[in-house]
Formats: sequence, C-alpha cells, structure tokens
Amino acid sequence: MWWYGPRILRTALPSVIHHSLFTIKMSSLETKRTDLIVVGGGALGAFHAYFALSRGLSVLLLEKDVRPSEATVRNFGQIIPSGMSEDEWFAYGRVSQETYRAIQAECDISVRSNGSTYLASTDSEMRLLEEKHARYRELDYESTLLTRAECRRRVPALRPDYCVGGLLFPQEVTAEPDRLIHRLLDYLVERWGLDYRPLTPVKACTANGSSCEVVDAFGRVYRSAKVIVCSGRDFKFLYPDLFYGSDLQVCKLQMLATYPMPGVHLPGSILTGLSIRRYYAFRSCPSYARLDPDEVSPGLRQWGIHLLFKQALDGSIILGDSHEYADANRAEDLDFGVDDHVNELILGEAKRILDLPDWRIQRAWNGYYAQSKSREIFERTIDDRIHIVTGIGGKGMTTACGFAKQNIEKLLGVALGG
Repeated sequence: MWWYGPRILRTALPSVIHHSLFTIKMSSLETKRTDLIVVGGGALGAFHAYFALSRGLSVLLLEKDVRPSEATVRNFGQIIPSGMSEDEWFAYGRVSQETYRAIQAECDISVRSNGSTYLASTDSEMRLLEEKHARYRELDYESTLLTRAECRRRVPALRPDYCVGGLLFPQEVTAEPDRLIHRLLDYLVERWGLDYRPLTPVKACTANGSSCEVVDAFGRVYRSAKVIVCSGRDFKFLYPDLFYGSDLQVCKLQMLATYPMPGVHLPGSILTGLSIRRYYAFRSCPSYARLDPDEVSPGLRQWGIHLLFKQALDGSIILGDSHEYADANRAEDLDFGVDDHVNELILGEAKRILDLPDWRIQRAWNGYYAQSKSREIFERTIDDRIHIVTGIGGKGMTTACGFAKQNIEKLLGVALGG
C-alpha cells in the first residue's frame, strides 16, 4: 500500500512563504490548456478530479487556501449510506463506500471498515430500525438487528438504561477527515498526475467559444475545455449575482472531542435515537409519523442536536452535533463562536447515553456547510461549459464521491465503469 506524505505544499504552491512575510512570486509561464479545471479542493472537487483523471482526462485543480479547511475537514468522518434517503443519494453513498475502499487498498487515506451502529432509546425508535432492516434486505444492503445485550457487547461504554436495541451496518466505514482529503490529493497527484495548485483563489471564470478561461487573484490565466466549480460556501465571491439570487443557506455545527481514552473502545460510528429521528433514511418508514416529538427535550429540538460518537485514532471521543441555519447571503447573522450553552446540552445528552471515565473536553469547534432549501444539491450551468456544483449539505462525506462519478459521466460525456 502506498502512502504519500504532505509533499504537495513543497512542489505545487505558486508562492513563497517567508516567516511572517507573505510574498507571492508570480510565474510568467501561462498554463497549458487542460481538459478540465476544477475549482475547489474539498471532497466534491477532489472526486470530480479523480473520476475525470480515471478516464484519461487532464485535470487542473485550483484551491484557494494553502490546504482545504472547510466542511470536508470539519466533520465526523462517517460514510453512512444507511442514513441517506432511498433515492439516488443512497446509491451515491454505496458508490462512495466502494470507491473509498478501492482507494484505501492502494493508499492509506485513513478509511477503516468498522461499521455503523444505530442505538434506539425507545420502543418507537426501535420499530423504525426494524422497518429499515426489512427494507434494506430488499435493497440487498447488509444490516443486523441487535438486542439490548448485543448493543452493550458491541459498545461496552453504553449505559444500560438508554438502549432498547440497535441496528448494525457492518460494511460501513469511517475516516479521519483532517487526514483523508490531504492524503487523497497527494494520491491524485502522485498516482494519477493531477495538476494541483493550492493557494490559488479564482476571481473570474468565462467561456469563450470552444474553451473556458479562468483567472486567479494574481492575474494568472488557465484554459480548459470545461470548468466545474465546487467552491462550498465561498460561492458568492465568484458568481455574486447568482449566489444572492439563490436559495442557499449556511448551516453551523458544533462538535467536541474528549481527551484520549485508550481504555475505551467505540467501534465505528455510533448513532443514537436522535439520529434515527433526524436522518432522512428513516422518514420513509411507516412508523415515522407516529414518533412523539415530546420525547425529545425542547433544548435539543431548538438547536437541532442529534448525538453521534466516533473514536479518533488517538483514542479521543468525538461527539456532537448541533445545527443552526441562516440564509447564505446573511451568513454573518450566525454567531461564529462556540456556544457553551449548546455544548452543555450536547454533553448532557451524551452522558445519558455513554458512561465514559473522563468527560473533560480537549477541544470544541464549529463546522459550516452550504445547502439548498429546495433541492439536494445546488447546480447551475453557465455557457454550457462552466458548471457550478455546491450546497451538498451535511451528506458530502458520504455522497460527494458517488455524485461526482455520475456528474462526470453526464457533463463530460464519458462512461465510468465499476
């Protein structure tokens, strides 16, 4: 198995950094024309590049920052098709899962096959798990119902008074998001010949006849047959008129991590009764409409809190999260600080679920992602050659890969096997 260290920063940055002085060294060479330019180095952009490269196309990937640092790295690192609605997004999740595994077989991108476990806290939540288990058998997607005792054997830290049963998806995987994207980009450069240029913010993108022209903030010009813009919540800086007329909104999350606990073992993703109530996958179950919302405390409902747990490689327990929303053109209305009250609500519910030896919090942070109010992802085409793809919401880690595969097939007219 190959592993590529963080070499891109030394070879691909179009700049020189001198301690506290930040100096851009301009290149006088014009970039050769490529088949595709991708703007944005997060999961959506990286996987669009991957599938184009896998068909023999030349790809230039432009990332505005020194390294991707937005939603792709500020999440739990769960790849859980089981949480997706039963439409193309469930299918995208399955493709993503298979692709993550295939890449991991060649290069350590931190993907681990350790399963996902949903824990029901009430009989009504357990009924949803039973209905979903039956449905997934029809879809040939492996799952196993667990008794209360089996849940406790799988998750020894589980409090016995919380859980009435569970549902296990043994084939699902987790990853370390702050490692995955950087190792993936290294892999694309070394294995597939990606031309990756971080620290290259794009300020203009136009289509001229048979080609596209992209101009970065330093005046450098890049040309390609097509452009795919995957710029996350920074979409407004490139196409402000389109952005301000859209129905995009920004969601703010809060997450926490404990100190490392080597004596505790949490296998894979641990999802709770609040997750069962929140995830779209369960809304198609016959019993979903009979859930009693008053079984969830007002504070948890107010802040959109649903409890997830995952153990990081260093032994710390990651938990969260909350959800706050603002229209994207008023994202500044969100408080960008970490709200202690929200963290207390998260911790209070977490202590009702798990019995950990140490609940001290090592760090807390926010994540932000864009989503469309009316559709699963925001897409616009400009001049038939420039395609905007953003606003995938909170399902990007699970579905961005699968979506990118079919989108490359559609936009570039290439069929992807597998």
